[in-house]
Amino acid sequence: MKQRAILSTIFLFVGCCSNVYFLEHLIKYAPGAGNIVTFVQFLVISTIGFIFTAKLGKEKPKVPISKYVLMVILFFLVQVSNNWALNFKISMPLHMIFRSGSLMANMALGIIILKRKYKASKFVAVAMITVGIVTCTIASIHQEEKTESSSSLVDYVWWAVGVFLLSFALFVSARLGIMQEQIALGYGKHPEESLFYSHALPLPCFLILSGDIYKHAVLFSRSAPVLLPLIGISLPIMWVYIACNQITQYICIRSVYNLTVEYSSLTVTLIITLRKFISVIISIVYFRNPFTVFHWIGTILVFCGTMVFADVLQLVRGAEEESQKFDVKAKED
Repeated sequence: MKQRAILSTIFLFVGCCSNVYFLEHLIKYAPGAGNIVTFVQFLVISTIGFIFTAKLGKEKPKVPISKYVLMVILFFLVQVSNNWALNFKISMPLHMIFRSGSLMANMALGIIILKRKYKASKFVAVAMITVGIVTCTIASIHQEEKTESSSSLVDYVWWAVGVFLLSFALFVSARLGIMQEQIALGYGKHPEESLFYSHALPLPCFLILSGDIYKHAVLFSRSAPVLLPLIGISLPIMWVYIACNQITQYICIRSVYNLTVEYSSLTVTLIITLRKFISVIISIVYFRNPFTVFHWIGTILVFCGTMVFADVLQLVRGAEEESQKFDVKAKED
């Protein structure tokens, strides 16, 4: 059991961080490539789910399809908005920091929709996350003004559209989370089924984006060829990156699912937060994305706020107490 948890943690870090690495290569080559990456991701996960979860259509869903419809629409909007934002000069570090603000959006909608009440520490954590995101956003505005001397107003407007799309995706994602929670309360938890239907049902929606997907497919096919030693053939490097992106994405998703079985939700939140922080560091150092002192301050506020929200100190104390109890029991035996 412990070995499986350790392996899942390792695979999560390797899979998720590698996924960001390959995605950044794709975005650097073609900033508007988000739609084709998402389409391939949905197609791959749907195919795997159809074979192993739906048993080639023989397995009936445990949750009515009608309950999935609105959830699927929201999920599709989140994915497209996050990808579309990359077309508007949104850097990958800022993109990742914004997506780390999901706790803030979840809490806000939890208060409004579910009438939940939270401890003071939760509000402090959300304030830290909010200030962190605002700090990074303002720092990015100044960075944009420095790099763009001509037509800076037009560039700023387009950049602001990207920030709006990220904000929109953040709150729609939070609403989706609440909807998933409500469905789970009514029909039980079926994560693999939910993963399959949330990726399979939106596939027809990609017809709207077919022109953009085809354009980037042609663009990727024209990228420099690279020899694959294991199979002895050459393929355009961007298609190799897409394949690697999909493999690492699946490893990442499966690892998160395995960890939810092995650990508490607080522990999983901590692990995912640390993974996101490492992904930001890789994006800054390896790809040399512009990152100022204010970006660092904002990033630290976001991730520290996330850990405060997850009551990490209480989690650590609880783990220590359990360890001490185990030691005392071992001595008694």
